[in-house]
Amino acid sequence: MQEAQNESVRIPPAKVEECVRQKLVLSVIVVAATIAAGCSGDGSPIANPASWRVNPAQVSSPSPIQHVVLIVQENRTFNNFFATFPGADGTTTGKVEANAKCSPPITAGTIALVKAPLLLRKDLRHAYAAFATARDKGKLDGFDLAEFGSGKPECAYPYMYTDPNDIKPYWDMARQYTLAEHMFTEQGSDSFTAHQALIAGSTIVKQNKVGGYLSMVDLPGCSGPNCYWGCDAPPPTRTHLINEKGVEQPGQSGPFPCTNDFTVKYPSIDTLLDPKSVTWKYYVPPSNQNFGKLLNAFDVIYDVRNGPDWNNIVTPQTKIFDDLSNNGLPNVSWVIPDEPDSDHPGLGKDTGPEWVASVVNAIGESPYWSSTAIVIIWDDWGGLYDNRVGKKLGYGGLGLRVPAIVVSPYARPGYISKTNYEFASILKYIEKNWNLGTLGGDDQRATSIIDCFNYSQNPISFVPIASSHDKSYFIHRRPSFQRIDDDM
Repeated sequence: MQEAQNESVRIPPAKVEECVRQKLVLSVIVVAATIAAGCSGDGSPIANPASWRVNPAQVSSPSPIQHVVLIVQENRTFNNFFATFPGADGTTTGKVEANAKCSPPITAGTIALVKAPLLLRKDLRHAYAAFATARDKGKLDGFDLAEFGSGKPECAYPYMYTDPNDIKPYWDMARQYTLAEHMFTEQGSDSFTAHQALIAGSTIVKQNKVGGYLSMVDLPGCSGPNCYWGCDAPPPTRTHLINEKGVEQPGQSGPFPCTNDFTVKYPSIDTLLDPKSVTWKYYVPPSNQNFGKLLNAFDVIYDVRNGPDWNNIVTPQTKIFDDLSNNGLPNVSWVIPDEPDSDHPGLGKDTGPEWVASVVNAIGESPYWSSTAIVIIWDDWGGLYDNRVGKKLGYGGLGLRVPAIVVSPYARPGYISKTNYEFASILKYIEKNWNLGTLGGDDQRATSIIDCFNYSQNPISFVPIASSHDKSYFIHRRPSFQRIDDDM
């Protein structure tokens, strides 16, 4: 049974998921003995990822959602964008530890967040070590102790929230549709592993010497103009690793960042989509180097990079507009922005809200609107302050909150979802929507984003999102050919 509701039955989403759970009780009892060693009762990660397998799908039920478009922006926390959003879990004050290196010195206690423009001139450190410092065992008071890449302390810089006038398209979408205020990253890390979580729901790649498992964290260990992030990476590129206790391993001890080098199974969502003939594309900006230099998560997946599915990697990212006009939108899409449109701190320009609005408007004004769910998400915390952190589940996660907006004719209008989600929650929604089965990783643990939908409501008629740039601006603008995230 799928999580979607039949329009004529009008069963509430929560009731449908309860029904699913009840129908699965008997089968869970039968197989419990075989998985008991791999999944704890409190929902913690499976302990034996080497045994993960793609489980076969069961019977399905109809759903109005036939297209899921995942728009992936960059490096913002939920509080940075929605600190003052009415009814949201945000704050305009933060916690700090004492830091005598700052000018003036910071005294432990609270600090007022500064209202800042969207365009931030400095990039903050957002690798795992900075997250661990900022997290401070769950107290969330160490952001001022994190250091810029230069080694200088960031002091009060992370303590800011964005002027709502600068991100009006995001606020307009959040008001009209559904804002998910408790979406946590899979790790407290940066873009490379975040994008892996959005296609695989996991970053576990290796067994250690004592029978445990190790997960990728941060960016692969290479630098310079020939630094790529996947199967196109030059030797001797290696990944950084972390164990289930959140302890980073010494040096670049991980495998080459390509799945044929991993020592555990690493299924990605394409392994579920393809057998069911659920079509997909990954829209990514062009590069004057190999694709792996940009945020192309599938460059890590050996069978995709070296097989026919590589044709599903579409560049430039603006070709989504062509597909919307030419009846070519697949069932599942990832849309990756060019650098100036990414919202990443430290850039010379930020047209992220306009870029997202142009994609949403193009979908909303197309025949696809009636059957589409758009999920807008930011891939990592970007070093910015947030007042919530996810439950510690090992392998560097869960991380901090990031914004998530669900736009659809079946999104709950004006709704703020307080359900705890993680990136694998999006994959779980896709799996259930098409009755695909499960990847067997964090998607089993995660809560689906079905709470953001009401399939029984009268579909919302699309009203264009006001924006200073439409799709023609992005179609005709020259690509930047820049990498988006370089938090080395």
